[in-house]
Amino acid sequence: MSRRNKNKVFTNIEVIDAGAKGKTIGKAPDGKIIFLPNAVPGDVVDVQTFKARKAYYEGKATVFHTFSNKRTEPACEHFGTCGGCKWQNMAYEHQLFYKQKEVTNNLTRIGHIELPEVTPILGSKKQYFYRNKMEFSFSDSRWLTIEEVQSDEDLGDRNALGFHIPGMWDKILDVKKCHLQTDPSNAIRNAVKEFGLKHNLEFFNTRNQTGLLRTMMIRTSSTGNVMVMIQFYKDDKTKRELLLDFIAETFPQITSLQYVINEKANDTIYDQEVICYKGHDHIFEEMEGLKFKINAKSFYQTNSDQAFELYKITREFAGLTGNELVYDLYTGTGTIAQFVAKKAKKVIGVEAVPDAILAAKENAQLNQINNVEFFVGDMKHVFNAEFINKHGQPDVIITDPPRDGMHKDVVQQILNIAPEKIVYVSCNSATQARDLALMDATYKVIKTQAVDMFPQTFHVENVVLLKKRKH
Repeated sequence: MSRRNKNKVFTNIEVIDAGAKGKTIGKAPDGKIIFLPNAVPGDVVDVQTFKARKAYYEGKATVFHTFSNKRTEPACEHFGTCGGCKWQNMAYEHQLFYKQKEVTNNLTRIGHIELPEVTPILGSKKQYFYRNKMEFSFSDSRWLTIEEVQSDEDLGDRNALGFHIPGMWDKILDVKKCHLQTDPSNAIRNAVKEFGLKHNLEFFNTRNQTGLLRTMMIRTSSTGNVMVMIQFYKDDKTKRELLLDFIAETFPQITSLQYVINEKANDTIYDQEVICYKGHDHIFEEMEGLKFKINAKSFYQTNSDQAFELYKITREFAGLTGNELVYDLYTGTGTIAQFVAKKAKKVIGVEAVPDAILAAKENAQLNQINNVEFFVGDMKHVFNAEFINKHGQPDVIITDPPRDGMHKDVVQQILNIAPEKIVYVSCNSATQARDLALMDATYKVIKTQAVDMFPQTFHVENVVLLKKRKH
């Protein structure tokens, strides 16, 4: 098909739904679906397509004839350029409606699961400033708007401290105010940028692999702790200490100030040494009296308030009486395992990341929880018959896998073990549905509950309770 045939213009298309990955949906005159990144259900638009497939087009709304009553004014000046909050232009109750719909559709269409009455999605009390962790990137060649590109004027300062433009690894949007993390996050980021410019600290160039300042991570916690970690590309002691001393003096509320010197091509820190400059090398998160020690590399749910709600639902679904042996698969740093421990006889946590298991053991000790044990290894190898013989037959399995879901060998092993109950926590209801389909002959879905952890985005968590079928 020639390029000319691929690119079509359709007029007066009604946007009828929201689909996967936050794109909205219209229908072309020829019956094909059109996926749009920049419209809201209820809009009537003209569409310019840029991709054609057998069953669908991808395009962009170019003219808006009618604006949807589901719309709301985005709070953030960066909306539409920054890829972080794609649904800021949709009122929150409608965001929840489409998240709920996506979960239900995935379970019924992909999983072919017979669902009980669906429990309504649990919305987040905070719709902004709910994240406890943000990562920003430095760049010496910030993203330019179309107006700036077309302008003849001197653009002046090209440095940026902000977020990657979606799909562009080397382009950074300079962020003035982000609505996702509470203070002092914005103040720290803006002060660091200003100080860097004033003292000629070179911002990183990803393409050329040059510069000094690479990334900055800010973590805040419900206990009032604040962690800042700066990633430097070069080992320049004078400039490094100049910046870190400024941060420490300007923001005395920072309880953990750390840095990394990373000369690799990529900016992941998991294989790097993190050095504590001032304060502690960790912060604490607190939940229902439990304390969780979090270091720069730790995974912790990024919406603390909703994580608490998610874990309460998980524990409630498990229906523990104090006599059960519980297996917590993909336990991470053991947050769910420790959260349910007081209601269980014993909890066994299994996780592939050694550092996470070390943190889980440390946190359990910190919380004086004696009925949990943690084991490290790849789930499909560790979680086998020998492991079950050694540690016991679980009454309940809780599983909270990554976005890809569970490996089919892990699903099979769960079926071999055949506990009475399984609680499946998922951040991707499509892969959850696929796994549920593999278990459907043996297990019936008793309850399902979506939880919105990420307002203004299309992401949604879902918790499902499975009980063994009576044959």
